[in-house]
Amino acid sequence: MKTSIATVSIAGNLREKLAAIADADFDGLEIFEQDFLQDAASPREVGQMVRDHGLEVMLYQPFRDFEGLPEPLRTRAFDRARHKFDLMAELGAEQMLICSSIHPQALGGIDRAADDLAELAGIAAERGLRLGYEALAWGRHVNDHRDAWEIVRRADQPNLGLILDSFHTLSRKIDPETIRRIPGDKIFFVQLADAPLIDMDLLYWSRHFRNMPGEGDLPVVDFMRAVTATGYAGPLSLEIFNDQFRGGSPHGIARDGHRSLIWLMDQVRRAEPALTVDLPAIPENIRVQGVEFIEFASNAAEAPALEAALRQMGFHREGQHRNKSVTVWKQGDIRIVLNTEETGFAHSFFLNHGTGVCDIGLRVEDAQATTARAAALDATLFHQPLGPGELDIPAIRGVGGSILHFIDEKSGLDDVWQVEFQSTEQAAHDFGLTRVDHLAETMNYDEMLSWTLFYSSIFDLQRLPMIDVIDPDGLVRSQAIASPDGSTRITLNGAQSHRTLAGGFLVDSMGSAVQHIALASKDIFASAQRMASAGFQPLPIPENYYDDLRARYGLDDDDITRLRRWNILYEADDDGRAFLQFYGRPLQNGLFFEIVERRGGYEGYGALNAPFRIAALKRLMRGKAIPRA
Repeated sequence: MKTSIATVSIAGNLREKLAAIADADFDGLEIFEQDFLQDAASPREVGQMVRDHGLEVMLYQPFRDFEGLPEPLRTRAFDRARHKFDLMAELGAEQMLICSSIHPQALGGIDRAADDLAELAGIAAERGLRLGYEALAWGRHVNDHRDAWEIVRRADQPNLGLILDSFHTLSRKIDPETIRRIPGDKIFFVQLADAPLIDMDLLYWSRHFRNMPGEGDLPVVDFMRAVTATGYAGPLSLEIFNDQFRGGSPHGIARDGHRSLIWLMDQVRRAEPALTVDLPAIPENIRVQGVEFIEFASNAAEAPALEAALRQMGFHREGQHRNKSVTVWKQGDIRIVLNTEETGFAHSFFLNHGTGVCDIGLRVEDAQATTARAAALDATLFHQPLGPGELDIPAIRGVGGSILHFIDEKSGLDDVWQVEFQSTEQAAHDFGLTRVDHLAETMNYDEMLSWTLFYSSIFDLQRLPMIDVIDPDGLVRSQAIASPDGSTRITLNGAQSHRTLAGGFLVDSMGSAVQHIALASKDIFASAQRMASAGFQPLPIPENYYDDLRARYGLDDDDITRLRRWNILYEADDDGRAFLQFYGRPLQNGLFFEIVERRGGYEGYGALNAPFRIAALKRLMRGKAIPRA
């Protein structure tokens, strides 16, 4: 399987795009005419630049408004085509994309379009060129790949074929199964794009909201299953128009694109094992069984504040690393690691971000299979020198400069707590906290699609609908992803302004990811009482919230009194499943803990309460300076 990406999908000038595409291991590219015309180099020099990067020009595009034109527009269209053919010869491009016409004077008729394309194909054949015809979803007369195929079939030229684009088919809700009736050797090129489901004009939707396969809501896997069933063996290419991508990192966009194609074809192979997929087999999506540990990087001056917070939540110091300044704190199935080493990765993280979460350990069935799948999907593996007696635990780079380690039972890696740590023999406490409910990772908004694809392509984590969180100073987009059994939950929060709480955290922590950690309680009222007796100070929630809560849910006076006493927020869904939560006060850089209790199978994250929590945090932070690392 050869991979390609249209230059229009990548930010930057042509030279920056070529470097990014090559570094992401694509085989070739579609050269978008505007990118070529804007460059100062000649067509021959541009073609040589492409080849110098180890790439090939797989498609020259687009050639617009050709078929069905009356004279003298028809003659002019053929003259334009000959000029493009000359450019293609200089570039070293052997195939051109012809879009179905949107010209206001274009005439309809399958035979008329077929005759025009047949004549043009004859001219192209004399130059050794191939033509691909594509039905634009907003084409004037041809907007369906079935009509485009009939035109190509009637034209009956060996160098004329069909170009399929997942967006043009799926945006019009055309059944992709109809593709299976097209001979694979007459499909000359396949373009891929996903998109969120939005009810809007097709052209505007296409030009601003396309994204990589796996980042949107369209059935791209079904589309590609149908294409593969035809026997198509040509390139798979990405053509993405997206406002975020236009301002993003060329290398990051290209990397995500290559990852999305590998993910897509892996899904196709698993959906239809009988199909031949030209891609090395990789392990299936990794099922995450929960969070094994959360590691903080800190130093001797700042660590005591975090230790005090842990004690107030009922954690006890379970172990001391045998060779390093690293301790592990435990309650229930929750492990918090505190690393104050003055060398190594954690120290580097602290120097860059201050006290914060530098490492997340995930429980998986097979740690080696996890890194194998991650590497196949273009994740960056992580290694650092091992000390005496330390286990070699597989890891990859994660969000915000952090890393993800993978712990399994089959490799004996879950013995790390006995192998590397010496028991402190401190008495265990039970404040009712049982496990990590979810982690909230903050990032710039334009990184959200990238990290969503990262998690959902490597792990068996499902996307929930994205929601808007209202901050008094702006909007934050929140994307939750979770394992099917709910054992692992992560919320990705995209900040668009530094004035929001999420944006301010990114500034203060120099891009650290984990902004808050939610811990599950088996009885939130008992946990709140025990924690208060240990000196824990919850985030104060105003009286107005509880007055509104009484009216919203019809809670009785006793319920409201208990919630108000412990500053617990409450939310319930339409089926009566409830979510209770309270927050600790911010620590270094604004990071904070949350305690939650899910009742009746509630699956959300208390979205209705988020504005109240944000406003309360901002009031507190304005009234009292939060320690900065």
